[in-house]
Amino acid sequence: MKTEKSNLLFEEAKKIIPGGVNSPVRAFKSVGGNPIFMQYGNGSKIFDVDGNEYIDYIGSWGPHLFGHNPAFIKDALIHAIENGTSFGAPTEIEIQMAKLICELVPSIEMIRMVNSGTEATMSAVRVARGYTGKDKIIKFEGCYHGHGDFFLIKAGSGALTFGVPTSPGVTKGNAADTLIADFNNIDSVKNLISANKNEIAAVIIEPIVGNMGTVKAKEDFIKELREICSNENIVLIFDEVMTGFRLAKGGAQEILGVTPDLTTFGKIIGGGLPVGAYGGKKEIMELVSPSGPVYQAGTLSGNPLAMSAGLAALNFIKNNPDIYNKLEEKGNYLENGIKDGLKIIGKNFQVNRIGSMMTLFFTEEEVVDYNSAIKSDTKLYAKYFHELLNNGIYFPPAQFEALFISTEHSIKDLDKTIEANLIALKNL
Repeated sequence: MKTEKSNLLFEEAKKIIPGGVNSPVRAFKSVGGNPIFMQYGNGSKIFDVDGNEYIDYIGSWGPHLFGHNPAFIKDALIHAIENGTSFGAPTEIEIQMAKLICELVPSIEMIRMVNSGTEATMSAVRVARGYTGKDKIIKFEGCYHGHGDFFLIKAGSGALTFGVPTSPGVTKGNAADTLIADFNNIDSVKNLISANKNEIAAVIIEPIVGNMGTVKAKEDFIKELREICSNENIVLIFDEVMTGFRLAKGGAQEILGVTPDLTTFGKIIGGGLPVGAYGGKKEIMELVSPSGPVYQAGTLSGNPLAMSAGLAALNFIKNNPDIYNKLEEKGNYLENGIKDGLKIIGKNFQVNRIGSMMTLFFTEEEVVDYNSAIKSDTKLYAKYFHELLNNGIYFPPAQFEALFISTEHSIKDLDKTIEANLIALKNL
């Protein structure tokens, strides 16, 4: 595999961009080596500046449900560009987009567009605090909600301790208002609520996690969490930036059968462009400025390019509801192929999959939360990643990330991936 041009670009980038990348996971820091600089994508494939071809399982970290550069999204963007890239004023397509999301996701009664998933989660927490008049929030260890200050918190030394900052620049004050619970452990939530009675504004959770690898909330856990939040006047926020429209038309909440008070979106609702949104109950969302006192703004929010691409994507989903069955079939095929490879080498490494999201954890213990996820052998995963890369398969450059399957992945693609997986496992 040639890497000369990528290596030269990385050296140049490091001189003017922190770490040489504009988002940390791209730097290959957890798997070693230099990042690959991409040139273009088409369908299930991406091509780098050195001319190497890869079957891509990152899909821009989730939004490319229909593969790279689908014609119907490209056409929507070209049409939008002809009318102007941005106005800073309302456009009709924003209304169309809001109506369609409300139609597809029953829990959404009102929605506000923003420009990223981080903006969406930050704003959802703010409006939850405004709605309840309370300050503290509960998040779950291993769930990632963007780089807002009150999200960059890890668990303290005990079940009832406040979180502590995980990044310089995050204040102790922010950490003091963030409580950390254990995913899939309802008792950890109950203990925090009991110790902070009438102080908790919101619980925010990835109902199906993609950011410690793929981990699904257990049915009894998520349903009891919903009940507790209702009883305690706590706003339940589902972070579906990754899972919204990726796993089902109605997202993870449709799969789990639980209705949150607020939901955050990103990824697919921009059709691959930078976009986010948050929405939910009308009585909560009406508090957002200018209809209410909770301030949140964005000069380019709802810009016509992102809305046009997103509307094309969501209309495609609406008009082709069978895509999720097809994605399930592809996901099941790949999962079974990877598991067959594990049997051949005599390992019981864990494969977690929900629909078109999947993670191979290099641990033989069932992965249900952060503490079980981090038992994975990250050094072994790093070797596995590079073995796959050398065989033309582009998996996430980190153990604790999900891979994504698109409608464009063919059986031929999946068979090649299964074959490369076996080669990689044997070479470990």
